[in-house]
Amino acid sequence: MKKTTQVLSVTLALFLTCANVMAKDCCKQEKVQVYAHPSLMNADATEVKDANNVYRIGGKVLKQKNRIGFENKDNLYVRAFSKDLLNAMSVRKGDRDFDIKMPISRAELAFMLSQGLNMKNIGVQKDYTDVTTAYWANDEIKTATAADVMIGYPDKSFKPDQAITKAEVFATIAKLIEVPYTNDGSAPTLKGQTIDNIPQWAYGCTKEVVASGLVDNLPDAKTLFDAPYLSRHQVATLVSELRLKYGANGKLVGDAFNMSAAPVAVKIKMLDRIDAKHSNIGDRFVAKTTEEVTVDGKTFPTGSKVYGRVVTVQRPGLNNFPGSVTVKFEQIKNGDCTVDFPKELTSATADCLKNPNIIARILGLPFTAAARTVGVAGRSVSEVVNITGDGLEEYGDRLSDTLVESFTGHLGRGLGSFGMSFVTLGKGIYGIVKTAVSGTFGVIYEIGDELLYTIVPSVSNSSALNPNEELTVIF
Repeated sequence: MKKTTQVLSVTLALFLTCANVMAKDCCKQEKVQVYAHPSLMNADATEVKDANNVYRIGGKVLKQKNRIGFENKDNLYVRAFSKDLLNAMSVRKGDRDFDIKMPISRAELAFMLSQGLNMKNIGVQKDYTDVTTAYWANDEIKTATAADVMIGYPDKSFKPDQAITKAEVFATIAKLIEVPYTNDGSAPTLKGQTIDNIPQWAYGCTKEVVASGLVDNLPDAKTLFDAPYLSRHQVATLVSELRLKYGANGKLVGDAFNMSAAPVAVKIKMLDRIDAKHSNIGDRFVAKTTEEVTVDGKTFPTGSKVYGRVVTVQRPGLNNFPGSVTVKFEQIKNGDCTVDFPKELTSATADCLKNPNIIARILGLPFTAAARTVGVAGRSVSEVVNITGDGLEEYGDRLSDTLVESFTGHLGRGLGSFGMSFVTLGKGIYGIVKTAVSGTFGVIYEIGDELLYTIVPSVSNSSALNPNEELTVIF
């Protein structure tokens, strides 16, 4: 008996150790696949696929935060330099979920310029009355002000948490570049539209930044023209563009910058389709280069293959339209010559948008509509089975408690358990009805969504990469 107990103990210990290792390995992976399941009851029944293919049903589809999309494709995401800059700042601040659309503060601008442009410590560092040595951006504020990229206030304060205006951001950026521009006293414009909330003293520096092309592709274009402040997202993109167009080429004004080698722009044309409606985690895709490019000292001619894969997927749903996809570009190859791309991109742009032609969409409709319909129906049936199974278990337990408690002299407790059995029965019926209604509505929604995609594919283009679309991917 003692030996049996020892064997069981060792087996249990090994099992727990393996389970712990598997759990840790699972936690390292960030693969997420969400199937939106629309409901008339204003909720999303969802199915989440993690690294172990475990499915959970129920709850809202939650959009991931701090994601940076392709320019021109807001729901297609990549690992990008601007995202890493935002993430580094959120980690330093101890706030991983901070809102990237909020106005940027003076301390955050100092951090982005110092970290994003690899600023060196030059000049005399200054102390400010409202910036302690423990302040999260103390080093970056000292670096930026010592290099005279930013300045404090006459009362020896820096006001680190004060939002910095759009005009002040442009005035700061203008210090770092030398670009010809015309300053005739008129308000600055971009693509024929006036940039509001710019005081007259900042007309010149704003026009210089506009002339540089740095703001041509900033996200949230409407707020660029209308709002008095730029968002964290916009400034991270602005610093990324500054790094790419001026820093890597040694064109930044001043001696405080120590940039690495110039980024490499790879121009490609997609061969495969990747989209939120039809792609799955792990799907591989292929593109081909449209121009010769040199990567890691090796030259790849036009027509070389670029390989990538899907990292995350969120299906389109009632509250999550048009869904989203995250992709990773992995390597470029020509014959036996292969180079792996770095993990993070500087930026990615969709230069030429394409939609599959109407014949292709019509031919694909019966298959995708059937698959989506069966998927929703199958998940609904599965959920009904789960609800029924769980409900029967709980109902049986309540009846068992009723008998045990009543015949052991606790009649009141027994009656309470008997009453709870009816509550359990009601909850089960409600859950089954709700799932059935949700599933029926889901089937109708999926069919309508497929018809919409077939007739007007452009409505979901922002969460797709289509064959023959031309991209620029910068590493």
